[in-house]
Amino acid sequence: MEQTREPGARLSPPPPLEANDQLVTGVITAGWATALVVLLIIRGSLRADVRWWIWTCVAGLALGLFGLWYLPRLKRARTRSAQSAPRDNGSKTVSSTDTPGKSTRS
Repeated sequence: MEQTREPGARLSPPPPLEANDQLVTGVITAGWATALVVLLIIRGSLRADVRWWIWTCVAGLALGLFGLWYLPRLKRARTRSAQSAPRDNGSKTVSSTDTPGKSTRS
């Protein structure tokens, strides 16, 4: 079956995908932890100019742990904000001339 559409008509974009952010962050953090353990085991056979990878893994692990701590707080704050936000009037943009107290002229 062939779909026809008018010339110049655009297809609507698909909805954004939802992911389990904590699972993704946890898997990536586990990857950094695994790489760190492997590098610590073989560090004696590493050349001196590539030992910086150990610190890269430490940084990745630290940022991943921070992400696992921060993500639940971020989601709770977004949920609270969405629940307490006033309903908009349908307008998606604000003109600089409609914004009180803001001047675009010097």
